[in-house]
Amino acid sequence: MNKRPLILPFDPAGIVLDRQRGLSQQLYQALRARVLDGRLSSGTRLPASRDLAAILALSRNSVVRAYDQLYAEGYIESRVGDGTYVTQLDKLSTQLSTGLSLGLSTGLSTFSSEKTEDLSSSERTSEPLERLKSNHLPPPRSGAPRAFRVGIPAFDLFPFDVWAKLQAGFWRNPDPAQLGYGEPAGELQLRELIATYLRRSRGLSCTAEQIVITSGAQQAISLCAQLLLQPGEGVAVENPGYRAAGHTFAVAGGRVMGVPVDDEGMDCQRLMQLADCRLAYVTPAHQYPTGVTMSLARRLALLAWAERSDGWIIEDDYDGEYRYSGAPLAPLAALDRQGRVLYIGTFGKIAFPALRLGYLVLPGRLVQAFSQGRALAMRHSEVSSQCVMAEFMAQGHFQRHIRRMRRAALSRRNVLKAGWPVDVPGLGAMPEVAAGLHVKVDVDNFAREQALVAKAEAVGVEVNPLSSYWLDDSEVPVDKRAGLVLGFAAVPEGDIANALMRLRSAWRM
Repeated sequence: MNKRPLILPFDPAGIVLDRQRGLSQQLYQALRARVLDGRLSSGTRLPASRDLAAILALSRNSVVRAYDQLYAEGYIESRVGDGTYVTQLDKLSTQLSTGLSLGLSTGLSTFSSEKTEDLSSSERTSEPLERLKSNHLPPPRSGAPRAFRVGIPAFDLFPFDVWAKLQAGFWRNPDPAQLGYGEPAGELQLRELIATYLRRSRGLSCTAEQIVITSGAQQAISLCAQLLLQPGEGVAVENPGYRAAGHTFAVAGGRVMGVPVDDEGMDCQRLMQLADCRLAYVTPAHQYPTGVTMSLARRLALLAWAERSDGWIIEDDYDGEYRYSGAPLAPLAALDRQGRVLYIGTFGKIAFPALRLGYLVLPGRLVQAFSQGRALAMRHSEVSSQCVMAEFMAQGHFQRHIRRMRRAALSRRNVLKAGWPVDVPGLGAMPEVAAGLHVKVDVDNFAREQALVAKAEAVGVEVNPLSSYWLDDSEVPVDKRAGLVLGFAAVPEGDIANALMRLRSAWRM
């Protein structure tokens, strides 16, 4: 005689449902959790849908939908003419078995969506995860821009009405050809307009075929790190400099080596002394964060280094449009005759960072490889932002907006300069600011820098310590790294004047 399988009773105790939310989804989650943690063990017979609906005071349809989802995912099974049961353990996947065993011993399920494991702290890890532990960015500043936030242009001046009309026009009748998988390098019309803009306004001779659209300047840096860098190879970065770039190279396996910056930019004599280094990252138009402009002699020396070492130069022209006397400087890439410079541009400092729209201008021999790498990283860029920016440029709005932004930044710079405190011990005078959206001010020692930053924060003013832009293993003494970095474009003149009044009061206490 065959033995009948043991039928375990179903206990509905503890199933509490919120009547204000989807009941079938809640019931599904409650039953699934009980299967995973062992409260509903293999072989337990579930009530008929009509009976469970009566027990929980639900509609039968809610129970049927919950059961259907559990059936589809393999947690329960139907026996013809005999009812619904929790699936036998030997029929569940290895993953579910692991989840049950962990759930029984810890009361937590590996399938829970409420808690995710921090892989960077796991015993089993990888070299990139290990490198990421000491090479990541702090969370960005939250909330609306305040004085003196760095890296933020004048949002209040952007023509959002124009942008909205162009955006609506694109989506009103989109071309079906643009709604599939696009060109990895980006929309051709936008690349053609960028090339025209760079030729006319920046003196950089290039074609649309040399341009790859990226998700902001940071992705452009990341692509360079992935495709140009051998693990263990040296990367020269400015010190102090843009730490996000250094972190990106380090996570890609590069040995990040800081090269001092003086009044002419990166010290190319020190660069030439570095062994096993074929990649240099620079911000020549407006060094980040000191604000100096790389001299012509240094630019030529840097290009000569790249040619001799068979190396590459990554030129980040993050705010090159902002120059307050004369035309913007021609990029380093405009001097390149050997195809050694990769030029990075961004719309984030003219429009707004959340747009996530940047571009790379590449030497011809790298174009195909970077398009292929871009396709693997993101397949292609989001289409509407590219098409709307192309229309924004084609209709002349872009150039008009640049002129408006340049005038506004100059006016805001002047307010900062006029109201800067002049009698705070150890605090330097406001220097001349010929370019860019931020300024570096000297402070005589590290302790004073930290105190000034803390006092500014206490009165609601954002001031960045220069010391945070240095590499941790810098040879320069800590007190020599001190200073303040202030962005002056993010808020209107009245807000700047108000912030300066609060600073003068706080710093003189």
